[in-house]
Amino acid sequence: MTKRIAGEAGQSIDVAVDYGIDPAGLPKPADFLRWVQAALASTGKPAEVSIRIVDAAEGHEMNMRYRHKDYATNVLSFRADLPPGVPIPLLGDLVLCAPVIAREAEQQHKPLAEHYAHLTVHGVLHLVGHDHETVAEARAMEAIEIQVLEKIGISDPYTDR
Repeated sequence: MTKRIAGEAGQSIDVAVDYGIDPAGLPKPADFLRWVQAALASTGKPAEVSIRIVDAAEGHEMNMRYRHKDYATNVLSFRADLPPGVPIPLLGDLVLCAPVIAREAEQQHKPLAEHYAHLTVHGVLHLVGHDHETVAEARAMEAIEIQVLEKIGISDPYTDR
């Protein structure tokens, strides 16, 4: 089931959410839109993002295929690779692995929706070019995540390190 939802007129943001699993108990498309909007608020640019929620098998297969890592991970980000001069606002795709996210939320004693919000923001920041390959990059990206999440009422996800 895919649901496309558009943001407010001020900043045109479209989010397509595809539930590859039963969506019961998972965030709604409007939640994902709110989190994507929060992550992109400072850009002021139109954007399109696709989000797919998957099970462990699909998450594992995608992580193996695209990152050569033999496990399911919480979020995968795929930046759109558009040819120069193609004027569409497609940022890319996010893949969120529901069982991994649920397990992490439980282990970290975090509300499930807040963990989804954090990982959605994290993934969107990857789509716009942020990374965490070095300590400096990780600190910078985490600072942005904390700031974005704070604006939507979610406390610092890194406080329990």
